[in-house]
Amino acid sequence: MNLTLKVWRQNGPQDKGRIETYPAAGIPEHCSFLEMLDIVNEKIINDGGEPIHFDHDCREGICGMCSLTINGVPHGQERGTTTCQVHMRKFRDGDTIWIEPFRAHAFPVIRDLIVDRNAFDRIVAAGGYIDVRTGSAVDANAIPIKKDDAESAFDAAACIGCGACVAACPNASAMLFVSAKVSHLAHLPQGQPEREKRALAMVRQMDSEGFGNCTNHYECEAACPKEISVDHIALLNRDYSKAVLAEQFV
Repeated sequence: MNLTLKVWRQNGPQDKGRIETYPAAGIPEHCSFLEMLDIVNEKIINDGGEPIHFDHDCREGICGMCSLTINGVPHGQERGTTTCQVHMRKFRDGDTIWIEPFRAHAFPVIRDLIVDRNAFDRIVAAGGYIDVRTGSAVDANAIPIKKDDAESAFDAAACIGCGACVAACPNASAMLFVSAKVSHLAHLPQGQPEREKRALAMVRQMDSEGFGNCTNHYECEAACPKEISVDHIALLNRDYSKAVLAEQFV
């Protein structure tokens, strides 16, 4: 395959940034999108240029590091797929592919296609945990959990924190991410003692990081590589409202 890449290049957070054009010749259709970038980078380096900087780690769709916007869509057009799981057979010979970083005020560009997503870590640190002393691991059936609750908890826990929901949202809202972290614990017995406190702390941290508000476009669910449901946002809104009311009467 012979392709043309239009890639965002930015030397650092203060750099203006620009789109540069690179030929991608002789790309095997069975290779992944990141492997294609590796091939292009190898040629750039051999020609004495600066390689395209991008984030990656597991290359198995688990870690969420491979956060790129491909032709204007976070992680590309395929549903339920991370960038590292996109294969070049999904493109046609002669295609022009636009590759840019995730765009959000709370995700400043570090270099080229790499953005700083530490805002997510700070949101989790604000309340995405439990303080209960669980001791050693108990038998799987020792704490009965309803099937629907267990499935909802698993659905929410699938979030890999990639930030596609933020990049896809016209408001750059992090509500799907935050709701997944809140809902995961809200469906489990261990998460009940701090349930309202958790929702309050994480939403306030989210707001302080500069993320936008949710206005129900549902682009977050469409872009999420783990297809996490927006139903979790409804649960977060309920828990947050209860927490605000409870705080007023303390």
